[in-house]
Amino acid sequence: MASHNLETVISEQAGWRDYLELCKPKVVALMILTVVIGMCLATPGFVPLDALIFGNLGVALCAGSAAVINHVVDRQIDALMARTHKRPVATGKIDSINALLFALVLGVTGMSVLLVMVNPLTAWLTLASLLGYAVVYTLFLKRATPQNIVIGGIAGAAPPLLGWTAVTGEFHSNALLLVLIIFAWTPPHFWALAIHRKEEYAKADIPMLPVTHGEAYTKLHILLYTVVLLLVSIMPWMTGMSGLIYLFGASALGLRFLYWAVVLLRDSRPHAAIKTFKFSISYLMLLFVVLLVDHYLYVG
Repeated sequence: MASHNLETVISEQAGWRDYLELCKPKVVALMILTVVIGMCLATPGFVPLDALIFGNLGVALCAGSAAVINHVVDRQIDALMARTHKRPVATGKIDSINALLFALVLGVTGMSVLLVMVNPLTAWLTLASLLGYAVVYTLFLKRATPQNIVIGGIAGAAPPLLGWTAVTGEFHSNALLLVLIIFAWTPPHFWALAIHRKEEYAKADIPMLPVTHGEAYTKLHILLYTVVLLLVSIMPWMTGMSGLIYLFGASALGLRFLYWAVVLLRDSRPHAAIKTFKFSISYLMLLFVVLLVDHYLYVG
């Protein structure tokens, strides 16, 4: 009873910044960037204002809801890891019930915005993505297989497709190509972090690839997936979706990513794993920005 009262007192001290942290705003911001890119690539002109505003708002709210659920499900794991031990649910500053109610409000609001103001296809795809990340990946895959990132990456790759459907209301092969790029990017991105945090994942009993198969095996697979990513990333040019600006930009960024993958494999620079992880974030942002610049110059 005393523990429950203490948790209640701590929970009451939580401020708006704590609830914002539950939504993983930096991750959501990167997702929204890829949603906007999908919207822009879906039309040769300007994105309709209603789709731009309400589409991004709905997706952001649903993504925030999934992030909150992730905090709740992983609260015991987060408490064991240096990167996450200060998260509001892990510390007890926000209790699980309040967090889940917050997630419910965010999710219902986001779905309502998408259903009413955007279109049903985008709403249901967003819901599928939310459930894929918050339930299938976080609750099951993360603890079940070292291929958790590869399989769960399908849900995380959806944002550009959501942006595309928010504008057009239909599937298109170009949108699926954007999904494929993020899908190929996900394993080297997360496995680099997993190498850096290997001991923490092992302590938390999470079967990440470096824990189950060793660092050398993981580094080799990071290199192989980076090669796949480089090839996949030039497919928009190969299919006529983009022009030479994108080809040069994607090639340069891909080769730089490949450089870091080789550095990591050889362990030729200090802190190579975390540096590879950080570059992977910049890589994805810059790749889609170049794709966007090429789109408007190429169309124009």
